[in-house]
Amino acid sequence: MKCQSCEEPATVHVTNIVNGHKRESHLCKSCAEKQQFLKHQELNLSAILQTVIGQHIGPMTDELSRLTCPSCGIKYMEFKAGGRLGCPNDYRVFQSALEPLLEKIHRSRRHVGKVPPHATKNAARQAELMDFRNQLRQAVETEAYEEAARLRDLIRQKETADEPG
Repeated sequence: MKCQSCEEPATVHVTNIVNGHKRESHLCKSCAEKQQFLKHQELNLSAILQTVIGQHIGPMTDELSRLTCPSCGIKYMEFKAGGRLGCPNDYRVFQSALEPLLEKIHRSRRHVGKVPPHATKNAARQAELMDFRNQLRQAVETEAYEEAARLRDLIRQKETADEPG
């Protein structure tokens, strides 16, 4: 697509909706700057992080500004400025500020992660086998050898049934 003002390739695409009417503009970078669609400035990640962090911990800022991690020595204000923690211990030290931030970003305070579909089925099998092995150990300790033999055979049967064949 070409720029609407000149014949250069359009790299800036702006859509304005005014009173329910959609108006699109397709411009090259220099024409977009001339028409003030673009302002020549760098993206400041640390300023964005400070704004996001500040919105969620405003009233606690004075208290947090005095916090320092005893393990790595990073101060909360250093984290706020840079957006990076110094060590895993910082999550505990700065917990009061991080929890609302994590809640906002991840919609949860606890990481759940991803579990492959077959893992829950396999986990149930492994738990069942572990339970049988514990019962077998108890049977041997109490000298219930017939029960121990039955459990041993059951474990072998379950293990061979689980193996791909």
